[in-house]
Amino acid sequence: MLLTSIVIVSSFAAADVMAPPDIIHNPGEEYSAATRAFQGIPSMERSPGGRLWATWYGGVGGGEDETNYVILVTSGDDGASWSEEVLVVDPGVESLTRAFDPNIWLDPTGRLWLFWAQAIGHDGSRGGVWAITTDDPDNADAHWSEPRRLTDGVMMCKPTVLSTGEWMMPASAWRQAEGFTADNSARVVVSTDDGETWTIRGACHVPADDRSYDEHIIVERDDKSLWLLARTKYGIGESVSEDRGHTWPELTPSGIEHPSARFFARRLQSGNLLLVKHGPIGERTKRSHLTAFISEDDGETWPHSLLLDEREGVSYPDGVQSSDGVIYIIYDYDRRGARKILMATFTEEDVIAGECVSDAARLRVLVNQAG
Repeated sequence: MLLTSIVIVSSFAAADVMAPPDIIHNPGEEYSAATRAFQGIPSMERSPGGRLWATWYGGVGGGEDETNYVILVTSGDDGASWSEEVLVVDPGVESLTRAFDPNIWLDPTGRLWLFWAQAIGHDGSRGGVWAITTDDPDNADAHWSEPRRLTDGVMMCKPTVLSTGEWMMPASAWRQAEGFTADNSARVVVSTDDGETWTIRGACHVPADDRSYDEHIIVERDDKSLWLLARTKYGIGESVSEDRGHTWPELTPSGIEHPSARFFARRLQSGNLLLVKHGPIGERTKRSHLTAFISEDDGETWPHSLLLDEREGVSYPDGVQSSDGVIYIIYDYDRRGARKILMATFTEEDVIAGECVSDAARLRVLVNQAG
């Protein structure tokens, strides 16, 4: 009888994970910031017309649990003010499944994607990456598609558009249920048809003793090799693929010091690389001193830096660069206490100067505060 009960519960749990969540437009008071005991892990994007979109996840349970849902807000005045919740992704109060780790991304066709993960607790073995899209990202009342599941795993960082025109999404097998092997956990999932289909192309093995959610990101280097950077227990690991992502050497330390936490890397319009992480390049800090770095030699050195927020408890940067060169970075602060989502804007000029010298520079801009 006990065995039968376990099988039934497991079947229901699997069904919860695979079921499309509720996409709630104009959510009510039950999803307001005042009700959230926890929020963080944000992402940001900018529409062609300059509208900002921000997403993160939260819940009433005070942490990463079955109450988690994804929040979407928007700004039509370059972040001076932000809307209330315009959309919520929620698997439902009766479900064991949580919605978490969202990311928002504008693809080369001008379509806006809202990605998120669905899983039960921290069981990545049945996790999946889901998405909705809109073709009208300049509109605060944009119409969104029905949700669809794209691939197994958990996605944390934005896709990268390769020089071949392919879209490469990082998706991780992540932390697994007991007895499930997560070898080759840092996967790359590719679309060659503008996001209609996604196929696993290859994966990097992150040694089990080092693995810490992966949260990897892909940069295409000037020589067309692909540089994978991943979160580990020791900080940031790296692997380089010479065959467009089909094969990857085992992850090894990158030499960039960091706590076990998410970071952000992106190619800028100038051709330089941007890295946003905690503390100096060669020093491991706590989740504090969130700093933007510029590399002019494809990641070999990072001589330029701008401190964005020195407080302990800042984490999980994501961002975008506008067509006029302004860099937007979003991050969280004190997920269970202050529960703030914050934004910084700056230019390469500011990073190279090591201080805010441009008119575009703004630090600690409030996007949302719970409680």
